[in-house]
Amino acid sequence: MNTLRHPLALALGAALLLALPVGSAQNGKGPETQVWIDVATHEMVGMPDLGALGGLANRMMGNQAPRGYPQARNIPGSTGKVLDIAMHNSLRPGVAAEQFVPAGLAVGKSLPLVPPPPGEHASHREPVTTPDIEVTIRQYWGCGATVRPGQPKVMTVRLKGGKPGVDGSLAPSLFVPDRDIDTNPSYALWPNQRNSRGVSDRSSMVGQHRITGDGVPASLQFDLGQAADFMAKPGLQTQGELADSIALSWQSVDRARAYYLAGMAMQDERNFVVWSSSEVAGAGQELVNYLTGTYIDRWLKQKVLLPPTTTRCAIPQGIFKPTGNSAAQGGGMATVNLIAYGPETNITWPPRPADPKAPWDPEWNVRVRTKSTASAMLGMDFGNLQDAPASRGNDAEEAPKEEEGKGKKLLRGLLRSL
Repeated sequence: MNTLRHPLALALGAALLLALPVGSAQNGKGPETQVWIDVATHEMVGMPDLGALGGLANRMMGNQAPRGYPQARNIPGSTGKVLDIAMHNSLRPGVAAEQFVPAGLAVGKSLPLVPPPPGEHASHREPVTTPDIEVTIRQYWGCGATVRPGQPKVMTVRLKGGKPGVDGSLAPSLFVPDRDIDTNPSYALWPNQRNSRGVSDRSSMVGQHRITGDGVPASLQFDLGQAADFMAKPGLQTQGELADSIALSWQSVDRARAYYLAGMAMQDERNFVVWSSSEVAGAGQELVNYLTGTYIDRWLKQKVLLPPTTTRCAIPQGIFKPTGNSAAQGGGMATVNLIAYGPETNITWPPRPADPKAPWDPEWNVRVRTKSTASAMLGMDFGNLQDAPASRGNDAEEAPKEEEGKGKKLLRGLLRSL
């Protein structure tokens, strides 16, 4: 990795954190057995099928080991459907279980839910010596071909002798509730070290699911309908160079409740730009995640999110334009992420009685979240990558070395920027 890139990322992260409100995960009390299922569809614009380069991409991102939980909550590094399952059974925590799935999921009759190895959930980071550096972030928001009055907000962050200094400010970020599951060895998860087989483009969640295992309630059986199924790809398209107003368009995604876009550009080594489709300043990359229906409804009214009838947006002209040495060398880098928020399904057994005064002691609860996302690199030509052969299981590992060399430098910059 470029030795300068890591401190740049630290500086950018520090600047953005100054604008973030404090939040905490909502892991309150509930039924003794809880299951969380995250269903996602993703597309990498311009790279529908990396073939041999898909294996190279994974190795360059450090994914040498089999994929593990979680895969769906973040922006994946490849095109396709993604599924995560987590179960916490307080009756027998940390005990493996088995989830029998409908044939339409196309992964076999069942999936093993396995606790993560001890220590896997912990985060280990090597100490980093940060050189003195100065980074400027410019913040824009709203769809449109031209920059709006009052924009951008500008913040300059300096790190000198390990101490930060700040000039200017960004708009305070919107509070996004943390509803992701922070797992530990008391959970049972899929994918895992025993089974990391991914779902396919033909996979469907629709049908009967049943979880069995030591201490698992015998009643843990539920049917999922279309509302809990994988959503379609957005079909995101981009038009325009970094110096232009970049036109963004996508297909109407069935069951989408709202849309949102967030972009970022590295104009040169010291200048970054962040942009969102929100009409309200402060919306950032953290919104490219699952949201509750309450937040979706609220932010639609406040015009933070785009209505489900929207299929177009534009990035203001010139905000991503490279500067300094990057401009002279024809460089610069920009990314944009789109999310279509899908419905959330919650199933509890036994169901809540109609009489609020009646006693109720639920045995289990299942939550299924859905979303569809897309990522695009702006101002870059992926023509060579389009010629890569389609991926067929482990074929990527058997591809000749000359195929791996195709677009290697481009992929390295792409993947490290996401």
